[in-house]
Amino acid sequence: MARLSDNSQLLDASGRPLRSILAINRLPEAEKERIYAVLLPQRLRRLLGLADTGSCNSAGERLVNYIAPQGLSLLRIEARQHPGDPDTVFFLELADTPFHQLELCFCIICDPTAPRFDVDIDEQGKINWFASHGRNIPEELRAMRAGLFPNQTRRGLQLFADFFPLLERFTDALGIEMIVAETLSYDNAIRYEKYGFDYLRGKRLMGEIDREFQPGGRYFARLDGSTPFRMPGMERTVRGRSWAIHDGILDEPWDDVQIYKMVGVNAAIDMFPQREQEQR
Repeated sequence: MARLSDNSQLLDASGRPLRSILAINRLPEAEKERIYAVLLPQRLRRLLGLADTGSCNSAGERLVNYIAPQGLSLLRIEARQHPGDPDTVFFLELADTPFHQLELCFCIICDPTAPRFDVDIDEQGKINWFASHGRNIPEELRAMRAGLFPNQTRRGLQLFADFFPLLERFTDALGIEMIVAETLSYDNAIRYEKYGFDYLRGKRLMGEIDREFQPGGRYFARLDGSTPFRMPGMERTVRGRSWAIHDGILDEPWDDVQIYKMVGVNAAIDMFPQREQEQR
């Protein structure tokens, strides 16, 4: 049963309730795409020149692909500015969980016109899987100095605020009450707080980070200029802290920080209340 106002239970073409990605993925391709198309923000459609519900531009080029295999509880949406582009403008991956939750696995939104920084490959040109298999320090430095966060290959389009209400309504229409996510980085954790998320795991770590970046704290003391990612003053912003954490300043790895959002509920969590606003 849907909980949000002016929302209703998602049904297939024959009127049967749909309660999971697995159930949607059993449907014919055209019906699946019609349902999943609601997750694309209108501003993204205008940017790519897409029709209100279609996947092609006015030239008939398919710019949006839905990977939703029958028998799997997984959805991936890839939208590109041009069909042959190696990079996506919008990349979304969702999955069912065993506990009737919806997992927001990845959401990456990039400005295709912005300069690219190859932080996603190591210095030998191999994919580094979010720097877990080697870093590309020269590219990271360029990205940081251009105002990007760790793991960003291009600046964003400021579209997450358009996308997230669509995701919440979609989740609600499935009769699901909770969205869960892995944060992958400190800045993502802080960013998700803005949208009403709380912590399943990692709240202790987030509190420790905020405390130890205060003057007199051990992470504050490590902002000693020993690397470009550990400069004094970086403790004052989300971006600065995130780059220092990416550089390994913590006593423990950034790992196992999981968050959740109850549909229609804002947890009002703020684990960095004294942060300075970023200069863009």
